[in-house]
Amino acid sequence: MLDVRRMQVLRAVITSGSITAAARNLGYTPSAISQQLSALEREAGTELLERVGRGVRPTPAGSLLSEHAETLSAELAKAEAALTELKEGRIGRVSIRYFATAGASLVPPAIAAVRREHPGVRLDLKLVEPDDPMMDVEAGNADVAITVFPRKTPPGKGVELVHLLDDPYRAVLPKTHPLARKRVLDLTEFAEEPWVGVDGLPGVCRDILDSACASAGFTPNIVVESEDYQTALGFVAAGIGVGLIPELGLGIGAQHPGVVVRRLRNPEPVRAIHAAVASRSWNHPAVRTLLEAMRSATAKVA
Repeated sequence: MLDVRRMQVLRAVITSGSITAAARNLGYTPSAISQQLSALEREAGTELLERVGRGVRPTPAGSLLSEHAETLSAELAKAEAALTELKEGRIGRVSIRYFATAGASLVPPAIAAVRREHPGVRLDLKLVEPDDPMMDVEAGNADVAITVFPRKTPPGKGVELVHLLDDPYRAVLPKTHPLARKRVLDLTEFAEEPWVGVDGLPGVCRDILDSACASAGFTPNIVVESEDYQTALGFVAAGIGVGLIPELGLGIGAQHPGVVVRRLRNPEPVRAIHAAVASRSWNHPAVRTLLEAMRSATAKVA
């Protein structure tokens, strides 16, 4: 295989007209230049230079390699420039995975900040629900995922966690419900109520609610399951049951006029929202901007 740097030395010799002049220009000794040329000729399997008086001139093979050395030097310079831009966050690609309520409140302002500060970076955004967005980071298919804790298993190797905010669950019940007059409700007060479920599929959010109800000594009597928070509020307003919805979920769209929202205690279920970041992407400037912007966004919704 031909050595690119030796090809560049050959080009310098041909351009300078002699080994001595090339050595002076490159800051090497003539002996070092001659050794490089000899090694290149062994790699090429043919002579590359011939002596003419006190100088040298290229053989046809030498001229050919010199021309390619010029092209390779230009491409190498482009590659080095592109690498610098990538390391400084001016180009590249950042993949982000998120779930719906985070996408509505945390992701948009963060994406706006990245596009403003790193316009050359391509963003790959994908809503992942009901699956866990962090799985894409663990599998190496994404740089950042917005995800929920606590969970039964820790994150996989090569994943860094950044806590963004704690998102408490709130009780939602019909305006005409007898408990609606109270400002704060004990979770046990829902023990005998029919429930509107909001997390029908197994997962972290379902585990948080099940654990909270178990701590309060009951299993919720779910009479209807909903696929989204707005539909759940409609069921609650119709008097079908009560439910628990996280604050971020209540921030999506207009609150239903037939529903009241109350704080909970004993216990208050809380889901912790984290950014799961691939370790390989941790120092990417665009990723750092994304995290900083999401922290700023959480301060506004907290």
